[in-house]
Amino acid sequence: MGIALENVSKSFGSFQAVDCVNLEISQGSLVALLGPSGCGKSTLLRLIAGLEPLDRGRIWLAGTNATKQSVQERNIGFVFQNYALFKHLTVRQNIAFGLEIRGSAPAKIAKKVEELLELIQLSSLGDRYPAQLSGGQRQRVALARALAVEPQVLLLDEPFSALDTRVRKDLRAWLRQLHDRVQITTVFVTHDQGEAMEVADHIVIMNQGRVEQVGTPAAIYDHPANSFVMSFIGSVNILPSSSNIFQANGFESTNPKMFLRPQDIAILLESGYTNETGSSNNTVPAKVNRLIHLGAEIQAELALADGQVIMAHLTKERFDKLQLELQQQVFVQPKAARSFPLDYSI
Repeated sequence: MGIALENVSKSFGSFQAVDCVNLEISQGSLVALLGPSGCGKSTLLRLIAGLEPLDRGRIWLAGTNATKQSVQERNIGFVFQNYALFKHLTVRQNIAFGLEIRGSAPAKIAKKVEELLELIQLSSLGDRYPAQLSGGQRQRVALARALAVEPQVLLLDEPFSALDTRVRKDLRAWLRQLHDRVQITTVFVTHDQGEAMEVADHIVIMNQGRVEQVGTPAAIYDHPANSFVMSFIGSVNILPSSSNIFQANGFESTNPKMFLRPQDIAILLESGYTNETGSSNNTVPAKVNRLIHLGAEIQAELALADGQVIMAHLTKERFDKLQLELQQQVFVQPKAARSFPLDYSI
């Protein structure tokens, strides 16, 4: 086991930042801590690193009880959101810093630094200073510095949030490739669900200091544990279960709210619909309020007759076939919908 947390809790005054978290992270896996601001994900990362003391619980790293260990004893590489590079040191000197502190032999340091420069694809920039690098390049150097000491665990606190969209997307792919090469147990914090879905082997969904669900990106999206997870991961329409779009198609629920993914809404130009099994279903009328073109996908905002507004997603191929226009009347039918017990407020 790479990391194990047992009943881990941490509060700051009256605020419960982490509330009795139990979690196991497999050796060599890449895991995302995902949740809204203030949910406890960064605090949990700092507890694993030893940067914050526990109120209660235990932390195990690679089978060793690390609860009482210092930051240095835990042998963890930590990458901060703001890079935290030494401005007066070159790229090579930044990467070598941790090895020099540990008293490694100069020849070993030089060899390791060159290996890491090649790994992060910055071999030609070793003599530059951080101010001479782009944001993406500085983040790579920060990762190389963390890897230089050969940590047993690598922790990253929102490593790409300060970068622009294009650079952030490029670094996501690079981080995934890097992890596949070095195979270090890695945990990264993000509030970007797309980032977590794209990069991580498993995602830990957090809310109000608790773990709501742990699973693969596909499992969490397709089988959310509760209404919070479904509303947080991916786009969703949240409607009263009494809405005519559900009543007309036999979707019944004892819960007051239903959850409908935008891609699970069929849009037709005529009323009436027969599904793949040959059984008849009823469509309901809607008016096209807005069309948002996102390249390969088009989002359609639709107003139902009962006043509810929903968002539907169409492929460009489907949109071109329908030729939708603003204020056009169409007919819609839900292909799937979910409801959950009233354990969570949305």
